[in-house]
Amino acid sequence: MIDVGAPPVSALVAAFVGVIGLLIGSFINVVVWRVPRGESVVHPPSACPRCGHSIRSRDNVPVVSWLLLRGRCRDCGAPISARYPLVELGTGVLFALTAWFAGPTWVLPALLYLAAISVALALIDIDTKRLPNAIVLPAYPVALALLTLASWNPGGEPDWAALLRAVIGAAILYAVYFVTVLVYPAGMGFGDVKLAGVLGLYLGWYGWGALFVGWFSAFLLGGLFAVGLLVLGRAGRKSGIPFGPWMLLGAAVGIVAGQPLWDWYLGVL
Repeated sequence: MIDVGAPPVSALVAAFVGVIGLLIGSFINVVVWRVPRGESVVHPPSACPRCGHSIRSRDNVPVVSWLLLRGRCRDCGAPISARYPLVELGTGVLFALTAWFAGPTWVLPALLYLAAISVALALIDIDTKRLPNAIVLPAYPVALALLTLASWNPGGEPDWAALLRAVIGAAILYAVYFVTVLVYPAGMGFGDVKLAGVLGLYLGWYGWGALFVGWFSAFLLGGLFAVGLLVLGRAGRKSGIPFGPWMLLGAAVGIVAGQPLWDWYLGVL
């Protein structure tokens, strides 16, 4: 198997990837706003929703422009939500951490792509309780192509077994969620099923232990969150809670620590 525990890239390279993440985060803000509304993410240019003025290039610098404008539109003074710079900053930090974890390996592009769509899907699911096909379905060929590159590992030892495991992992996780929806349709939707296949690709690539831990972590973390809301009186037994963010967070746990946790568990047994 490809050594996914290679030494991390230098802080300088991680910082560079983080800057790219800031720019991607700015685009994610557009995606989160427009995709659920069925609008194009490239046209027309971003504009103030109150006065309609197009946002100038100098006012479109991630985080910095929001701070310089003090969170208000340059033309009409309408407040700009703090979520915009937080998404940009959060994506930048996530990209930097991903680069630090993966190191200079061919799996890094695949993980950065997963990080980007994870931010977009989590926010959209929280806002609308939907996981749009426009993001989830293209993720299958893109993720498969990037993981194929990682398994090919140009300049190093290829690991085609990892790619086969990824495909099988996608089928397994898709089937598990599909059966779950059939048995308990009130618990999740088919958007979760489609996302499960994408996450199964990544988790399977990292190993069977990663696949199991990633699947289990989603239900554990989501369940703990739901119980917390019930205890605090912030939700009732029939309240709908978006599960996509917990699937994505569980997958992150599986990728980062799933295989070591699984090996430790087997060792205990």
